[in-house]
Amino acid sequence: MKNSPTLPEPTLNYRINALTGAATSTARALSAPLSAEIAAALAASANGEIAVRSVDLNIPLLEKNDILAERNRGYFLGRGLAALNLVSSPGAGKTTLLERTLDEFGRQTKCAVLVGDLETDNDGRRLSRPHAPVAQITTGTVCHLDAGMIARAAQSINLDGVRVLFIENVGNLVCPASFDLGEQVRVVLLSTTEGEDKPLKYPPIFKSAHLVLLTKIDVADVLGFQRDLAVENIRRIAPQAKIIQLSARTGEGLPEWYSFLKNLSDQT
Repeated sequence: MKNSPTLPEPTLNYRINALTGAATSTARALSAPLSAEIAAALAASANGEIAVRSVDLNIPLLEKNDILAERNRGYFLGRGLAALNLVSSPGAGKTTLLERTLDEFGRQTKCAVLVGDLETDNDGRRLSRPHAPVAQITTGTVCHLDAGMIARAAQSINLDGVRVLFIENVGNLVCPASFDLGEQVRVVLLSTTEGEDKPLKYPPIFKSAHLVLLTKIDVADVLGFQRDLAVENIRRIAPQAKIIQLSARTGEGLPEWYSFLKNLSDQT
């Protein structure tokens, strides 16, 4: 009698490391009926192959995410917590800005951070502070955060007294545009080390922005970056978005950023 093949134990394709709290278990298994059905199909195949038939259930691809996002939004608002989703290309300065924000604004207003990367917990450790709980979400091959990841990560840290929750998304201007995380405000960063036409090349993410931060303005002149043209392009694509120009290194523009955060937390 031929033995049924043994299926490997599946796991989640992302990990959460709560740097200031315990993360929940990541183990997840296939249901017994589904596992048995797959094993039987493999055993019955001479070549170890399974025919796959797709069934259109007319369920929107992002429907589950949108439902979870609304739950997240209600949970955050119920706690009086303002959640911001920070999105940008890699290297635009999200982590550096959050470091200084936690050290200055975070001393008066309690903050927390959920930070996403494909691998390592480097950014989470950079942001970890005694007064600010941080959880690192390691997504593996996934190029964005989704609402389920945020719900799970938020449960892994202590949010008591937190007024502002920063979600540092994976560095990417494409995939994150489609995924609502339950944030109150979507913040898109554009650095002066990028082209002035970046908003024209990646319109979906800028169209969804409530706030655009033009970062690293201290090196704009050296790089020949035309700040006026960048602002004009942002206005063309995202007329609804507030724009703040700042430098996390020199501190220019940070008072306006902190004022925005204070007003947001006071209104939540």
